[in-house]
Amino acid sequence: MASRVTPDARRRSRRFTTAVVVGLAMAITATFADRVRAETAWVKDEVRLNLRSGPGTQYRILQGIGTGDRVDILKRGEGWTQVRAGEGEGWIPEGFLQAEPPAAVRLERLEAQTSDVRATIEELTEKAGALEAENAELAERAGTQEGEIALLTHENVELKAGARWPEWITGAGILAVGMLMGAILQSISGRRSRPRIRL
Repeated sequence: MASRVTPDARRRSRRFTTAVVVGLAMAITATFADRVRAETAWVKDEVRLNLRSGPGTQYRILQGIGTGDRVDILKRGEGWTQVRAGEGEGWIPEGFLQAEPPAAVRLERLEAQTSDVRATIEELTEKAGALEAENAELAERAGTQEGEIALLTHENVELKAGARWPEWITGAGILAVGMLMGAILQSISGRRSRPRIRL
């Protein structure tokens, strides 16, 4: 006949297993407690802990620490951890610390960084706007100067051409007078020098 396990026996077996696991955990913790010196940790999210003068609830409360408070781990004991928080040292229950800052602290840091980045972006945007305005002004000046250069070049060509017109008129006048005199002289000399043929 097979023996049946009673619910009482199961409970005793679970308690025994739990006691063994807890005992092993405490033994391992005690073994490595001396190796842990001034390890940095953070109080987990949404927790308020009493920092006590000794490792137990019977010891007096020195101060309170809460979420986001940074502590230095000095020693680990059975179910309790000795920490330095600010200027004071004391004991807190085990299991309320983590190696990374909690989400609330990380969020606060990210918000501060985001605020700095936004300020930098606003400053760069203002500078970019000022540079665009300056660029537009310089482009307008360049366009105005190009127009002035074209006008001056045209005027210069006209002035160079205009400076010669008296010479051209004088030359044309001399040519006309010369032709006129030549025609007059030819007509005068043509009458006098006609040889008469005598027979």
